Amino acid sequence: MHPLAAGRKTPVANCSDCRARPHAPADCPCIPAGRWCHGFHAATLDQDRIQRWWGSNPRFGIGVSCGRAGLVVIDIDAHPVQPPTRDRILPGIPIADHIDLTGLANGFHTLAVLAALRGQPSPADDASTLRVRTPSGGLHVWYRTGDARHWQSSVGSSPGRALAWQVDIRAHGSYIIAPGTTTRQGVYTPLGSVREPAGLPLWLAQELERTGHLPAPSIPAPRPVPPRARQAVLAAGGGRDQNLLASVLAPVEACGQVSEGAAFSDTLNRAAYTLGGLVAAGRLPHEAAEQALRQAARTARPGQERRVEQIIRSGLAAGLNRPLQDNGRRQ
Repeated sequence: MHPLAAGRKTPVANCSDCRARPHAPADCPCIPAGRWCHGFHAATLDQDRIQRWWGSNPRFGIGVSCGRAGLVVIDIDAHPVQPPTRDRILPGIPIADHIDLTGLANGFHTLAVLAALRGQPSPADDASTLRVRTPSGGLHVWYRTGDARHWQSSVGSSPGRALAWQVDIRAHGSYIIAPGTTTRQGVYTPLGSVREPAGLPLWLAQELERTGHLPAPSIPAPRPVPPRARQAVLAAGGGRDQNLLASVLAPVEACGQVSEGAAFSDTLNRAAYTLGGLVAAGRLPHEAAEQALRQAARTARPGQERRVEQIIRSGLAAGLNRPLQDNGRRQ
């Protein structure tokens, strides 16, 4: 668990040192020292640390790092928006034009349709596991995975990996808000009497695997570098570090599959810091690094250009002071 800012759904801000000198969570001295910097990367079960954090501010909310906790949470939304095209209602399952979709309005409906197609009850009605009503009228259905597979997160409105429209998946790379947490919108309230997550149902695991939520075993499943970013690097003579560039940008692009809870700022900052080190070592042109970061970030978070530019500038500046050599070490 890790603290969320009082009254909000987002993690408590990093300390002033981390904000002034951006760096990757793995390189942060705050986390081993027991501080809460870098959101879900600082999640812990250490009782002394937990008492110290919430003792200093009892109004903090509680976030749970899904991947580290072995959780897959089905996040069902009920937003009043227009449904997408038929091919995006249930990705991978065609819906013929003659089928009447009148009344289909939210994630409760799409998940119920998917479950009915598989001859199963909807997870929204699964009283055997922890279910939490959200202030916006949605529902979080908690499941434990019971194995070491790295289930991936997604957003139901994404044209890429998705289970169903208005159904998000919280797993590795994201966090979920614990029941009892109060935000400005209201309280996350558990339903029924069950307070423990049940095992992930087999049929649901199969559907998640079908829709791309499980990478191949022992393969980190890096996403391809955006074409424009790749062209910029190649044009600048940086082709020899293409594989490294792809691995650095992959986590940034993966944030595009999750609308929130993906630690986008930390992820983009970490990528900028790494590429700054490559630039400082002469392994990548500065302009090409900026363009690659900008393209990947805008793809993941369109419409956040000002925020993206600030993070890129800060991360690159910090990385430029620490050249990254071929052996992966910084000077």
